Amino acid sequence: MDYAAIDALRERHPAWRMLRATHAPLLLSFLGRFFVEEGHGASPEGEIIDALDDELYKFNAENPENPRFKRDAADYLAEWASTDSGFLRRFYPLGTDEIHYDATPALEKAYSWVQSLHARPFVGTESRLQTAIELLRQIAQGTEVDPAIRLAELQRRKQEIQREIEQIEADPEAGLLDMTAVRDRYQQFSSTARELLADFREVEENFRALDRSARERIATWEGSKGDLLEELVSGRSRIDSSDQGRSFQAFYDMLLSSSGQEELSALLERLTAIDELKADRSIRTVHHGWAEAAERTQLTVRQISEQLRRFTDDQIWLENRRVLDLVREIEGTALALRQGTPPDFGLELEQAGVEVSLPTERPLHSVRPASEVDSLLPPSEQEHVDTSVLAEQVIVDPARLAARLRNLVPERGTALLEDVVTMYPVEHGAAELVGYLALDTDDIEVTTDQQEETVIEYEEAGRSMRARMPRVVVRRR
Repeated sequence: MDYAAIDALRERHPAWRMLRATHAPLLLSFLGRFFVEEGHGASPEGEIIDALDDELYKFNAENPENPRFKRDAADYLAEWASTDSGFLRRFYPLGTDEIHYDATPALEKAYSWVQSLHARPFVGTESRLQTAIELLRQIAQGTEVDPAIRLAELQRRKQEIQREIEQIEADPEAGLLDMTAVRDRYQQFSSTARELLADFREVEENFRALDRSARERIATWEGSKGDLLEELVSGRSRIDSSDQGRSFQAFYDMLLSSSGQEELSALLERLTAIDELKADRSIRTVHHGWAEAAERTQLTVRQISEQLRRFTDDQIWLENRRVLDLVREIEGTALALRQGTPPDFGLELEQAGVEVSLPTERPLHSVRPASEVDSLLPPSEQEHVDTSVLAEQVIVDPARLAARLRNLVPERGTALLEDVVTMYPVEHGAAELVGYLALDTDDIEVTTDQQEETVIEYEEAGRSMRARMPRVVVRRR
């Protein structure tokens, strides 16, 4: 990096500005503990203010006559989340009207750098060397096109495993790690686990930047809808096919597999059970933090897809064309303000003078005419109401329908609704079909297949009826 690049980072990068901030110790100690050490994700404003209030009270109690921090917690939080600072992300989640705050990748980087300044009593090198060698082996094995070389490498590893088995059979304590090697590997794992959480925030920020870019393109687009849609879809495909997108999807699939979760839980429990290691208890649930961070990243990707889906809805486009034009005008003005270009604001008057109405020209009192109110209503004629229809209501018993399905469908079995109706003919018309679709019990699951269609014929009020509907599948759990 040259002088100009470093000078630009010093002036613009939020992490560097964070280190230069007036209250950098308070900023890094509180936000680092809340979001990094304790693993909080996006949190409501009230929760963060309460925690920061306790932190400020603790510092100010040391010198009540001359408190160190004279502003309240809400002011500090608003300053840290402002556009000029960029230390926190301030937003409204979907479905709530309360402001939430979340850490940015800049906070992770600044806090990690400050942590690295501490002198470590133990610096492990063996585990990192083995990790580097193992990565090189995977690269070499994964890029070798000659199958004979790959088979030879697998045979070598097989022989090594066989030798280890023979050593353990001869001496049960052979191959055990001493506490130095265990601490070395634990330090490497702990560092990698925290770096992975930090990487997720950066990946999420990158996807959010792509989402913001897509919204800006929609707000300022003046060409045809088809050209814009082609550009947005191609941009989304580039995200999925990029190295970052493929790596994140592979990690997400591996993390959500049942076997992977069980293995991770067992290994982390075994790690925290080593008393001599004195492992951090938060490490035991670190995989849950990975899953939450990955889900937040997936939510950002889903928001991008939802934006494209709304744009492609022709009916909404036609009905809300005027509303969209107004919204785009507002969004374009907001983008111009953010880029530093002030719009042309002003007031135009069609006449040279302004009519002025003085308060003394208004009358003090004006008498209102009296109003006559007649609250008596003319008597209405008595109408004859046929109450027999109340006794002709069709009542469908869901318990009876569920009992039919249990008699017909075995446990862990499936059946089509048209087959069920063949065995048990429809007695109450369309209401009975709707009753099948509305069943919700612990052992019965009713699903519809929108790709398939079926026709069910039945008798209702002496007439032959026909119901055309998606194919319905009944499953017994």
